[in-house]
Amino acid sequence: MPENPAATQRAKVLWLARLEYRFHAWRERRARRRGLTPTVAAFPGYGGNGWVRVVGRVLITPPARRDPTGEYASVRGWRSFLAVPIGFAQVTVRIGDATHDVVADRGGVVDTVLPVDLSPGWHTVAMSVEDGTPVDTRVFVVGDDIRFGIVCDVDDTVMVTALPRPLVAAWNSFVVDEHARQPVPGMSVLLERLVRENPGAPVVYLSTGAWNVGPTLLRFLSRHLFPTGALLLTDWGPTHDRLFRSGTEHKSANLERLAEEFPQVSWLLVGDDGQHDDAIYTAFAGSHPESVSAVAIRRLSSTQAVLAGGRTTVNDHSASEVPWVTGDDGAALLERLEEAGIAQD
Repeated sequence: MPENPAATQRAKVLWLARLEYRFHAWRERRARRRGLTPTVAAFPGYGGNGWVRVVGRVLITPPARRDPTGEYASVRGWRSFLAVPIGFAQVTVRIGDATHDVVADRGGVVDTVLPVDLSPGWHTVAMSVEDGTPVDTRVFVVGDDIRFGIVCDVDDTVMVTALPRPLVAAWNSFVVDEHARQPVPGMSVLLERLVRENPGAPVVYLSTGAWNVGPTLLRFLSRHLFPTGALLLTDWGPTHDRLFRSGTEHKSANLERLAEEFPQVSWLLVGDDGQHDDAIYTAFAGSHPESVSAVAIRRLSSTQAVLAGGRTTVNDHSASEVPWVTGDDGAALLERLEEAGIAQD
């Protein structure tokens, strides 16, 4: 019988996934022998009528230095990848008076929907593991009367990273101090303005970045005054059917999920022309035009485009039902959105 190449590839990837899990299990044993215990890196989630989506990751993290103000001191990107993920850990989630026990996946990620009745707005969620100290995060419950929301990419949309080029990506992700990372000019003003003009609108930061950088990203967003929103990242590494997770599939799947969970919401999709945002948003707007209020694509500068390995061609959307705008920064996008009637003059 001839060999099936697809089956052979799946077997290889499955073997790599098992090897990755065993490697992390070995690191976990070493960390526990040193007296370290797991904790939960909890991230902002979202919810609707009768449910919430809770997101976090169970980790054993190395101690981090802080300066006298309590801020993390000289945090290099590589430190984010030293934490040991704890696969299949049991996590206790407390929302109001209700307590739920959930199980993390192989990579320690908790991404689950829990039944709960909460009023629209922000609510506190506590997550703990192995009877440890609970870690608080928040979930934003979207009201049934809300008709507008924002989905925003991160790399080169809110933060200058030039990630697609491997060597530059490695430098920015592993070497650069987190305090040296720069926001895209005007993007925090743009998002904050839209949130202020649309009370109750949800904000979702949807990125192909790894969960490892989640805490760093939250501190970056807070430091540069971006509006608080749910954070949806991905878990790098082999899966049961591929060598690396697909960032494109991650974004597309979550957009489809948001359209299903909030059929009444029309989303402003914000991205850049350095990766695949235009193609992803084009496909989503074509299949769900009722779920897209507009698309805003930030154009990379010539230098950033070179570092990013080039820019994707933004298609001609002049005949689209959905307004498409482009600009070099947040101020330019805000002006285009005002012209399109999405933002107030």
